[in-house]
This record gives sequence, structure tokens and C-alpha cells, in this order.
Amino acid sequence: MKLIVGLGNPGAKYARNRHNIGFMAVDEIASAHGFSPWRAKFQGQVSEGRLGSEKVILLKPETFMNLSGQAVGEAMRFHKLTPADVIVFHDEIDLAPAKIRCKTGGGHAGHNGLRSIHAHIGPEYNRVRMGVGHPGHKDAVPGFVLRDFPKADAEWIDDELRGISDGIAFLVAGDAPKFLNAIGLRLTPARSSTAAPKKPATTKPVAPKPVEDTRTALQKLADRFK
Repeated sequence: MKLIVGLGNPGAKYARNRHNIGFMAVDEIASAHGFSPWRAKFQGQVSEGRLGSEKVILLKPETFMNLSGQAVGEAMRFHKLTPADVIVFHDEIDLAPAKIRCKTGGGHAGHNGLRSIHAHIGPEYNRVRMGVGHPGHKDAVPGFVLRDFPKADAEWIDDELRGISDGIAFLVAGDAPKFLNAIGLRLTPARSSTAAPKKPATTKPVAPKPVEDTRTALQKLADRFK
């Protein structure tokens, strides 16, 4: 069994915040893979289903971001899981928008949701770092992550979430490269086979080599007076 956690803040006012991209990811997984309806449990909302042969619990903590670890710890203990069974989707300001990286263990880098999870289950869980960009100065970070994504970002967000849904079974099975590849195929689809072929490179015509004059000096002189 795997516990997949999306980080965010509860309530409609936060729904499209950059900080809530983890909620968006697990919502897409639940919808695309026919998981059960969301219900209240473990100080959050849970949805259950299967990905391949693995039973999966999706969790959206409703403790607000700074106390996310309470819900994660409660769910993990109830199902007798280890940190290695936990996958957390969260926003990452140190990655550009539409960039995703997978990581196991390590520090929380000042992310309050991860800080709380560290405190409750330790650092050795799995993370999917979802890039949202950086405002340019650390003092601007709180306001930046608590603002909605601009409308111009809607297309890549939709592609990224669909890619996550496409590849999540690979991640659950422990194959992070195939998971990331599925996302990449959504964000940068393969070139269509119907695309117009490139024109062949043109080459300059080669001038013919001059014919060697084999006449003797006397013949050349005679030819001039013909």
C-alpha cells in the first residue's frame, strides 16, 4: 500500500494558489483513475483506489499547510506504513514552472508543509517537487505562493497534471524515470509524423574543369591567322 499526499490549504479561496498544486495533483489522480469519492478522515480528505496491483490512499490534509504532518502521521500509523511508503506532492519555488523532480529524503528547504511532515514522520519519505517559480527575493515568497497562478499558466498546468496521472502507476511501482517521462510527453509531445519534411539542402553547381590545351606553339600561332 502507498500513501500519496498532496499539500495545500483547504477552502475555495486557496484552490488555485501556487501553494495548492499538490492538492491539484491528487485531485487529478483520483478523477482520472476512478478512485472513491473524497471523505473526511485523518484530519483531511481521503480517496482510495488501485494503481496497477498496488492499493493507494490519497490524502489532502485539512490542517492548513503548516500542520500537514499531523494528518500524514495519523494516516501512516493507522495503515502501519513506513516513510518509504509515502509520496508527497508539493510546490517548489526553486524549480521553474512546469519542471518536476523526484527526491527521497533530505532537508525541507524552508517549506512549512515539509517541515511539519519531517517533525511527524522523519525525512525519509518520497517527494515530487513541482516547480512554480521564484518571485526573486525570499521576503516575497509567502505572498507569491499564496497567490493564484496567472491565467497564462493554465495550459502547462493542465498538461503537467495529465502527465502526472498518466505516469503515477510507474511512480507507485518505484520507476521514477518512467513517471517523469510520461509528464515530459504531455509537456513536450513528440513531433507529428505528418509534419512537412525539411527541404533538402541546396548545393551550388560545380563549374566544369577547363580542357587542357595540347597544341604546340606553332599550331597556336597558325590558328591565330586562320
